[in-house]
Amino acid sequence: MVAVVIPALNEAGKIGRVLDKMPRDPRFEAIVVDDGSTDGTGDEATAHGAALVIRHDVRGGVGAAIRDGWKAATARDRPYVALLSGDDQHEPAELVPAFEALLAAGADYVQGSRWMTGGRVEGPTGGRGLGTRLYSAIFSLLAGKRITDATNGFRILRTDILRDPRLDLDQAWLTSYDLEPYVLYQAIHRGYRVVEVP
Repeated sequence: MVAVVIPALNEAGKIGRVLDKMPRDPRFEAIVVDDGSTDGTGDEATAHGAALVIRHDVRGGVGAAIRDGWKAATARDRPYVALLSGDDQHEPAELVPAFEALLAAGADYVQGSRWMTGGRVEGPTGGRGLGTRLYSAIFSLLAGKRITDATNGFRILRTDILRDPRLDLDQAWLTSYDLEPYVLYQAIHRGYRVVEVP
């Protein structure tokens, strides 16, 4: 049911750990998008059980990698897509409670949050923690909905959102990290039910 898209660039040694920690739950499959790696990331992803590995010959940017993974999930008729980082910063096991929270809330989109009660960050954040909170406050004002962690890549959403003709995922400026907040903003703005989980 859930295609877990994992963008990766030169993550050999990490991508295998990410895939090994994927939940042993048949509702989830991993789609790794190797965005022009030169270190064998794609081969490692295949060896560690990715359902699909998409290889970019030339680096396109994280947004382009995510977009291609989402398009593959849509082509495979998966009703939901999730997003995890390829550098082992997220806990794949948290996909299960996040998905259950989405279903229980009747939501269309669940956004992970490091900053809400129950969320956490491993290791020091330095000034980055303050920056992400400030960004989220500004994002919330613009979106008209309180989002505590708009920059967090951990998320699950209905693929119907990606099919919405009011979203234009192929805009040239969406090849970097801008894609993720763009889709979150559009989901809120277009009336989809968005919830956060720690």
